[in-house]
Amino acid sequence: MAVALMADNPPRIEVKFTDVTAQAGIHFSHNAGRTGRKYLPETLGAGCAFFDADGDGWPDILLINGKEFTPRGRRSVAALYHNNHNGTFTDVTAGSGLDVEMYGMGVAVADYDNDGREDVYITALDGDHLFHNEGNGKFKDVTQASGIQNANFGASAAWLDYDRDGKVDLFVANYVQWTAKGDLWCSLDGATKSYCTPESYKGTRSRLFHNLGNGRFEDVTEKAGLGDPTSKSLGVTVLDYNNDGWPDLFVANDTQPNKLYRNLGNGTFKEEGMTAGVAYGEDGVARGAMGADAADYDRSGRPHLLVGNFSNQMLGLYHNEGNGLFVDEAPSSAVGRSSLLSLSFGVFFFDYDLDGYPDILAANGHIDDEIGRVQPKVSYQESPLLFRNLGNHRFDNVSSQVGPAFSKPIVARGAAYADFDHDGDLDVLISTNNGPAVLLRNDGGNRNHWLSVRLAGTKSNRDGIGAVVRVESSGGKQWNMVRSGSSYCSQSDLALTFGLGPDTAANLEVVWPSGAKQQFKNVAANQRVLIDEDHGLSALR
Repeated sequence: MAVALMADNPPRIEVKFTDVTAQAGIHFSHNAGRTGRKYLPETLGAGCAFFDADGDGWPDILLINGKEFTPRGRRSVAALYHNNHNGTFTDVTAGSGLDVEMYGMGVAVADYDNDGREDVYITALDGDHLFHNEGNGKFKDVTQASGIQNANFGASAAWLDYDRDGKVDLFVANYVQWTAKGDLWCSLDGATKSYCTPESYKGTRSRLFHNLGNGRFEDVTEKAGLGDPTSKSLGVTVLDYNNDGWPDLFVANDTQPNKLYRNLGNGTFKEEGMTAGVAYGEDGVARGAMGADAADYDRSGRPHLLVGNFSNQMLGLYHNEGNGLFVDEAPSSAVGRSSLLSLSFGVFFFDYDLDGYPDILAANGHIDDEIGRVQPKVSYQESPLLFRNLGNHRFDNVSSQVGPAFSKPIVARGAAYADFDHDGDLDVLISTNNGPAVLLRNDGGNRNHWLSVRLAGTKSNRDGIGAVVRVESSGGKQWNMVRSGSSYCSQSDLALTFGLGPDTAANLEVVWPSGAKQQFKNVAANQRVLIDEDHGLSALR
């Protein structure tokens, strides 16, 4: 694929992120179920999702919740907020079917039965749940009927069509072997109990569930070569890192080597994290990895990796060299220097200023509320970080320049993005541990031009997960792949938003998982389009 050279310092526009949580009607607060016993799950928080729950074309919000370890009469459930199309949301949790009490962790969204409605998978400490979208914002718990069984401290999850049969399959990143009864005693000062690190607990297998159709799934973890029992997985992102058309998996592990599973195209995967250079940090030591994402941030035509790590470890920014190797560029960039003291959970690439170059967001927060006593430079509450892509492998920390929301310390965990107000630019949702959610509206990104592309598969899966969209305009070429999962325990909108900068039109190409290709010339900017695998392109109003 011919690739345009990347511009140096794309023209800058002023963008502010405004905290609109209260005025939008979001009143959710996460319950970590704190007991005073310093249970490990209390530190990890939960994720969040933007998805179209009721099929009206507007992103709704789902916030995952924990629950009490010791019943106290307080009932904790996830929160589903309906988008009112005017910048506000209405809590429609009650009676939605998603109002099931569980110690929830992560969420992944996809139309697993190709009926045109977005279904929801929630990972939970006490057993995951699959919810089928019945229409009109109502959901049915079909976990038992689906054959999915996972009560292994599931964290992040992602839908992908790993065998390209037109039905999305499910990967679940499982963390460690932990029970309240088997909780261990750990201490920072030798006198008082503190939260244990994951080194104290044995790892566990993540899971791959193959979609058999008719609402049924089969556990193919071992058959597929993904059953590593030593992993302590918190994050997963799907990418085709060798551009062979088959979706691969990157799994972020906490204090264990990260995994890079190459899809062999025959139903099995080969682990190549060590040889690819993404298993460890620069010092050869496994880091405390949380969330992950993938994108082509330098227009090389290859997806690169972003990994959220523990404090004193900095973010991982692994550049895909195209020969099976990755090189961590964070230590030599502002991304590494600015994130050294942060503990990053939710991380993702998104083009917040719509200049055509993917930027980086990191949602940060420590796990121990007393960390300042033993590490004075490290805080429990930490501000999010926003890095603007300057081109030529350079990023600038603009967190202090985009409004007070990025200067406010919080205990962030999940993070997701979508254009919730349909003004063209991407807004941000952040979940916090044992605290309120935060909705940040992007004000000013749409001074640049944009295109939002949503796919509808027919031979391929309905959401077009795994499809690659390439965009060419006067400013050059860019591309992205439709993916579920990424970040930490969260789900962003499945529509792909492309920033076009000053360009007012672009050519599009879609390569579907089925192998079908479509091309569309001179598509006008500043619109949302739907591309159907059979019927082509239409504007979304």
